[in-house]
Amino acid sequence: MRIGELSKKTGVSVRSLRYYDKQNLLHAKRLENGYRSFDESSVERVRLIQLYLGLGLNSKQIEQILRCKDHHQVPEEDDLCEELLDLYRNRLREVDDQLHLLLDVKKRLQESIYSIEERIKEYEDSQ
Repeated sequence: MRIGELSKKTGVSVRSLRYYDKQNLLHAKRLENGYRSFDESSVERVRLIQLYLGLGLNSKQIEQILRCKDHHQVPEEDDLCEELLDLYRNRLREVDDQLHLLLDVKKRLQESIYSIEERIKEYEDSQ
């Protein structure tokens, strides 16, 4: 598929995809006319890149992680893969913490709504 189609499938700009290719994060084949050609696995690859960017990693770190994943190395054999595992665990803890905070906010909002509704009902009943 051409870069425009990959962009549409992933929601990532053509400019970003070109950057990923230049940084060796994506592997495009060059057609005779010089256009980039991507296979279907590139869609998932772009999603992984987006995930890692969302975790705050830079392109060099992402390149190393993808190399780890591409070679199917296990954490015991590669320090980078062990770092990736730690990164995932830390991010999961952060997400859990955020989830707990949001659930607490939700509970407080529900309590406030109930309290206000009760006061309105009491007022209306007294009229």
